[in-house]
Amino acid sequence: MRQSAPHASGKTLNLRAQVVKTLLAVQNGQSLASVLNQHINIVSDKDRALYHELVLGCLRQWHALKQVTLPLLAKPLDNAVVETCLYVGLYQLLCTRVAAHAAISETVEACKQLGMESLSGVVNAILRRATRETEQFYDVLEQAHGLPSWLFKRLKKDWGDDFEALSYELKQVAPLTLRVNTLQVSRDEYLEILEDEGIEAHACELSNVGITLDESIHVPSLPGFEAGGFSVQDEHAQLCAGLLPNLDGKIVIDACAAPGGKTAHILEKYQPKKLIAIDQDEKRLKRVTENLERLALSDSHVSIVTADAAKWTADELADCIVLDAPCSAIGVIRRHPDIRLLRQSGDIAKTVQLQQQILENMWSQLKVGGTLLYITCSILKVENEQQMVNFFANHADAQEQKIEAEWGIEQIHGRQLLPQSGQGDGFYYCRIMKSA
Repeated sequence: MRQSAPHASGKTLNLRAQVVKTLLAVQNGQSLASVLNQHINIVSDKDRALYHELVLGCLRQWHALKQVTLPLLAKPLDNAVVETCLYVGLYQLLCTRVAAHAAISETVEACKQLGMESLSGVVNAILRRATRETEQFYDVLEQAHGLPSWLFKRLKKDWGDDFEALSYELKQVAPLTLRVNTLQVSRDEYLEILEDEGIEAHACELSNVGITLDESIHVPSLPGFEAGGFSVQDEHAQLCAGLLPNLDGKIVIDACAAPGGKTAHILEKYQPKKLIAIDQDEKRLKRVTENLERLALSDSHVSIVTADAAKWTADELADCIVLDAPCSAIGVIRRHPDIRLLRQSGDIAKTVQLQQQILENMWSQLKVGGTLLYITCSILKVENEQQMVNFFANHADAQEQKIEAEWGIEQIHGRQLLPQSGQGDGFYYCRIMKSA
């Protein structure tokens, strides 16, 4: 394995330059997931933890770092490489324990290695200033909402009084949460197994099958992983199966199913006559198959189908449809901080339209008396509450089945969960019954 990336001049790039290259790829519209493996393979094993922290941390604080930087520049840089070097340097100085002299010299060197020697002095000067005025810089960073302006406006409009707390939560790191496979082990038993291994963890509050890990750990090395003792799933996503009617002996469609967390949870909790998991992303569907095999849940009554949920037609009507609709994914920004850079204002209207098409198609596949559970991992009302207001206005045969719960915020229709420190991400649920 190569230890570091060779540069055009023949020199090898240092770690900060590699971080900058990854961040530039995201700025050019590539998702972090699509470039991470290729980029991290070039990083030496000893540097990987720092590489990870710098990439994810800079993405999480991107717009806040921009707010810190802009007043320090006599005129806009208009140079993505230098700007990114500045953010990487400032992030190290304000948010990590990296020694200031190392953070500055390595970042200035990265600027030179990436062909910006003429502007490396600007980077050096600003980073040195940050070491003298750390407290003031840190205050600006802390107070910044850290969102692109279009998203700031939407969330402020949607969540008024809750906005400040919400923007703070979106800057935090999401916890690692497991869902125990109760066909194999109870939550209490698995907590004991973790305790015996010296792994710190605690039971989730809202999910009765959830466990939050209190330390960072490589998931496949956890006891029982290969044997299918648990899955990794956000606590708020785990609430889905508990909102469904009894599915024993029923026909169930899991629309937009990949990567299969909800599919697996249904099979752990119920014994449907037939479960069809559909998704149009073939690569992600492979993960559904792999997950079900690992959890020992793959069976002849489970079909995994590559199909477009807006057009696909089932052979027979379903008793229950779980529709985890495509969405902006703003509710999971803590886990996918690249969304801050990738998502654009213009994407939202297209997504809302796609949701509507899928809803219409899926509704036509549901039996009278059947239940459709509409879910998103968004916190934008236009994709959630407003989508449902429009749906009920256009469907006399749709009746909301109110979700009586202690969690979330009641909406005109459905319930909205916002991201919470140490707990789950932003999810929306609305349960609909089809009347004659």
